[in-house]
Amino acid sequence: MKNIPLLLMGCGGVGRQLLQHIVSCRSLHAQQGVHLRVVGVCDSKSLVFASDVITRELNDQTLSEVCRFKSNGSSLSALGDLGECIVNGNTESKRKVLDIAALLGKATGLAFVDCSASSETIRMLNQVVDMGCCVVLANKKPLTSTMEDYDKLVSYPRRIRHESTVGAGLPVIASLNRLISSGDPVHRIIGSLSGTLGYVMSEVEDGKPFSEVVKAAKNLGFTEPDPRDDLSGMDVARKALILARLLGRRINLDSIKIESLYPDEMGPDAMSVEEFLVSGIVSLDNDVQERVKKASLNGNVLRYVCVIEGSSRCEVGIQELPKDSPLGRLRGSDNVVSPNFS
Repeated sequence: MKNIPLLLMGCGGVGRQLLQHIVSCRSLHAQQGVHLRVVGVCDSKSLVFASDVITRELNDQTLSEVCRFKSNGSSLSALGDLGECIVNGNTESKRKVLDIAALLGKATGLAFVDCSASSETIRMLNQVVDMGCCVVLANKKPLTSTMEDYDKLVSYPRRIRHESTVGAGLPVIASLNRLISSGDPVHRIIGSLSGTLGYVMSEVEDGKPFSEVVKAAKNLGFTEPDPRDDLSGMDVARKALILARLLGRRINLDSIKIESLYPDEMGPDAMSVEEFLVSGIVSLDNDVQERVKKASLNGNVLRYVCVIEGSSRCEVGIQELPKDSPLGRLRGSDNVVSPNFS
């Protein structure tokens, strides 16, 4: 049985789902000859770790309790006695994470998993990769920081994986890497990379008001707590940047043309979430409806997409697309990425 030590950064929705998946798939892992030994879980304020990270782990009961505790919005620092594990507060937790990485990195190939949504992990990731750790990313920010940070992380291609940063459950990164490795030059990529915006676009296509669709998406849990985080297009821009850099484009986030689905005067600095949902977004309905009608008259539909083309073009926003195209046929929250080789 191959034991793989794992330290998780970030215990929000994605991090908790990972822990629950690890616990529920123990028998499957055993059939594959693998045991994922979770030695620590860290949120933004604290760290829970095994009393001896070399020989022990956070057992499944502890992992389930951590998930239950975090689902209530509590900090790990408030956890009580969970048996043979230790809870560290914010001052000590970052130093302890690096201590664990140094101890287990080169010796065991510690899997350092970043499921946070924070840019504060970037410096730590650059340190742990030098310590021999394997880095697994769901967090897009380390890959969309400066080119210097990006180059540092990807300079260890055998020790970094970031499949879940783009494309939901689609193997987008692996597929593009195989294409690149085979010598096929990818000239252009167009893709629908946001399940939230995919849902919104296909619903307004059916004649529903933009404001009502966004509210419904929020109620269904498709959006962030503040839907403007999705409607701004920034999340799609980060995914587009990851793909562009994968293709060798030396660009930064500010190089990307981004279309926001709300004006600056409705931004977080000007309106609360409640004001935006109650009064602000309603004023956008007519404009969106007119764009939908215009596209329909042309035999097209609207989709929020990313386009990466040539050496410099990288943009995200609403585009008219033929109804029978791969992206035009897209419904709901599905993702699609379409590369072009000519």
